[in-house]
Amino acid sequence: MKNRVVITGLGVVAPNGVGIPQFAKALKNGTSGISFHPQLKELKFSCQIGGIPHITEELKSDYFTELQLRGFNSSGILYGCIAGVDAWKDAGLDVHPESELDYDSGLIFGTGTSGVDKFREAIYQLDEGNVRRLGSTVVLQTMGSGVSAYLGGMLGLGNQVTTNSSACTTGTEAVLMGYDRIAHGRAKRMLVGSCSDHGPYVWGGFDAMRVMTYKHNDEPERGSRPMSGSASGFVPGSGAGALVLESLESAMERGATIYAEVLGGEVNSGGQRQGGTLTAPNPEAVQRCIKNALAHSEVNPNEVDAINGHLTATAKDPLEIENWTKALGRKGEDFPFINSTKSLIGHCLAAAGAIECVASIVEIKEQFIAPNINCEDLHDDIKGMIATSKVPTQTLHHKVEVVAKASFGFGDVNACVLFKRFIP
Repeated sequence: MKNRVVITGLGVVAPNGVGIPQFAKALKNGTSGISFHPQLKELKFSCQIGGIPHITEELKSDYFTELQLRGFNSSGILYGCIAGVDAWKDAGLDVHPESELDYDSGLIFGTGTSGVDKFREAIYQLDEGNVRRLGSTVVLQTMGSGVSAYLGGMLGLGNQVTTNSSACTTGTEAVLMGYDRIAHGRAKRMLVGSCSDHGPYVWGGFDAMRVMTYKHNDEPERGSRPMSGSASGFVPGSGAGALVLESLESAMERGATIYAEVLGGEVNSGGQRQGGTLTAPNPEAVQRCIKNALAHSEVNPNEVDAINGHLTATAKDPLEIENWTKALGRKGEDFPFINSTKSLIGHCLAAAGAIECVASIVEIKEQFIAPNINCEDLHDDIKGMIATSKVPTQTLHHKVEVVAKASFGFGDVNACVLFKRFIP
């Protein structure tokens, strides 16, 4: 018998809200976090808009000591630590620098790239022959596992402490990795999530690939348009999402608040075969991922009430909808409600899956489906597969029992997780 796994804590740093109360309000109100960034215009980016969380110096000081902040220049680690600590506190767990080492608790916190701005800063110092001025934290801020190293020390975790990295699938994959560890009795609780740096040195490559929109620099909030007929590419975003996963037994013993249950899921790869490439999905593998996630979770396709899709506002959105219809065997009016959190926050890259998992849990807990803004002109190909009413453009207060959350990433990698409203 596997342990049941529940969610007892949430934290988020998103372009439209830092902290769960602000983020939940933004989801309900359909509030966009996308804005214009003059630096991108100065650098001659085609896409000059993006989603960057608002973090004050005062807020930083609530999480980091003055010594830790000295020479600190890694936005992804900053976002990840704030979201992770918030989730830990939200679960009613202790945050104290002198706490006892907790061997029952660990973390899997993912990222795509770490400390890009810090790395750039270090390169300039080296080019000028100033190796001794790099400082003692360059390695910690730029190594891939920097975020888990910082968080593990802040919380005193003695179980597995690691970082995963699977492009845009990272956050959803981290949830499933943490789920597996608890389900099989290797940990009582795991802090899981992912983060992504912001700025031109992360976003520039995507601009060069011409996969980001260039049509809405003068109206940023209208730029992110998943499933829209007038979508012209994604809007970059950044931030972090974090969840505390815990065995049901442990959560009940502590009297913890339970947001929802993780039923299971699947991670796979399309192998860059059958239409899959470094940047495009293998449809057969995507469908297999969804079907296997349902089977592993013992969920009938007809039980899925809502989908939080990957849906980035590129030409692949209709293909994703087609994959869902085939994997679920549902279409037209029978299709579940579907939304893309990216319409509100942009594509937060490695952080996307975790932030969108948090959004899914908020929707389950508060029983609503967030709107797809900028999607009044639903893509004609999507209209031919599912009913327009299944893509709500206004907040929908509706019974939500089971949500399927999927992420698909560069390298032809896929992940799908099933969440359910907790019933004691």
